[in-house]
Amino acid sequence: MNYDKMLEYHKQNNADATIAVIEVPMKEASRFGIMNTDETGHIVEFEEKPEHPKSNLASMGIYIFNWKLLRKMLLADMKNADSSHDFGKDIIPTMLNDGKSLYAYKFKGYWKDVGTIDSLWEANMDLLDKNNKLDLNDPNWKIYTEDATALPQYIGADAVVERAFITQGCVVDGTVKNSVLFTGAKVAAGAKVIDSVLMPGAEVAEGAVVTRALLPMALRLERTLLSETQPARISSSLQNE
Repeated sequence: MNYDKMLEYHKQNNADATIAVIEVPMKEASRFGIMNTDETGHIVEFEEKPEHPKSNLASMGIYIFNWKLLRKMLLADMKNADSSHDFGKDIIPTMLNDGKSLYAYKFKGYWKDVGTIDSLWEANMDLLDKNNKLDLNDPNWKIYTEDATALPQYIGADAVVERAFITQGCVVDGTVKNSVLFTGAKVAAGAKVIDSVLMPGAEVAEGAVVTRALLPMALRLERTLLSETQPARISSSLQNE
């Protein structure tokens, strides 16, 4: 998201707060904080994960506030023993109840809520889709973030790699297809990683097969694993098995 555009929208509406929203399928709307607006984008109601949502405008958790007002509300909220001290549960509803001017900024680009294992796996798979709106290789929209200090990746002479993101510190001697490997992940000779995500330090031992799975940080998978229908949930209990 280009925050300059959202800030300009905030200024144009002379808003007290602007909340970025994105349209989600109605069947998934109950998972999110939902903004109900009028035809001008003015927020008239906020519903936190409603059972029966009135709209599909989901909060992206990106806010622009007028600083003086926000500071005043945070100080008051801090003294409120009954508050859960949460933007969605306390600050935003209070602003609406006080008649403040809140607007919804509709975002049209790529966004993914990664609050579940399935959605985290899907977001990583999205990076490998050539038609994905989020292009990590776009030189005009660089992503600046802290990078781990590690050795360069090593791809063995007999390794097979097809359509994958493999970061520094990884060692690949087996097969990796349509997968994302985070820092320090290892795939041994004879092992296969297909349509999967290996979090930092995850290891797939010789002969193991990982398909449509997300392996957590520092897990070592010794046994064969196959999951053909949905992303597998691999817990740390598999470590050293």
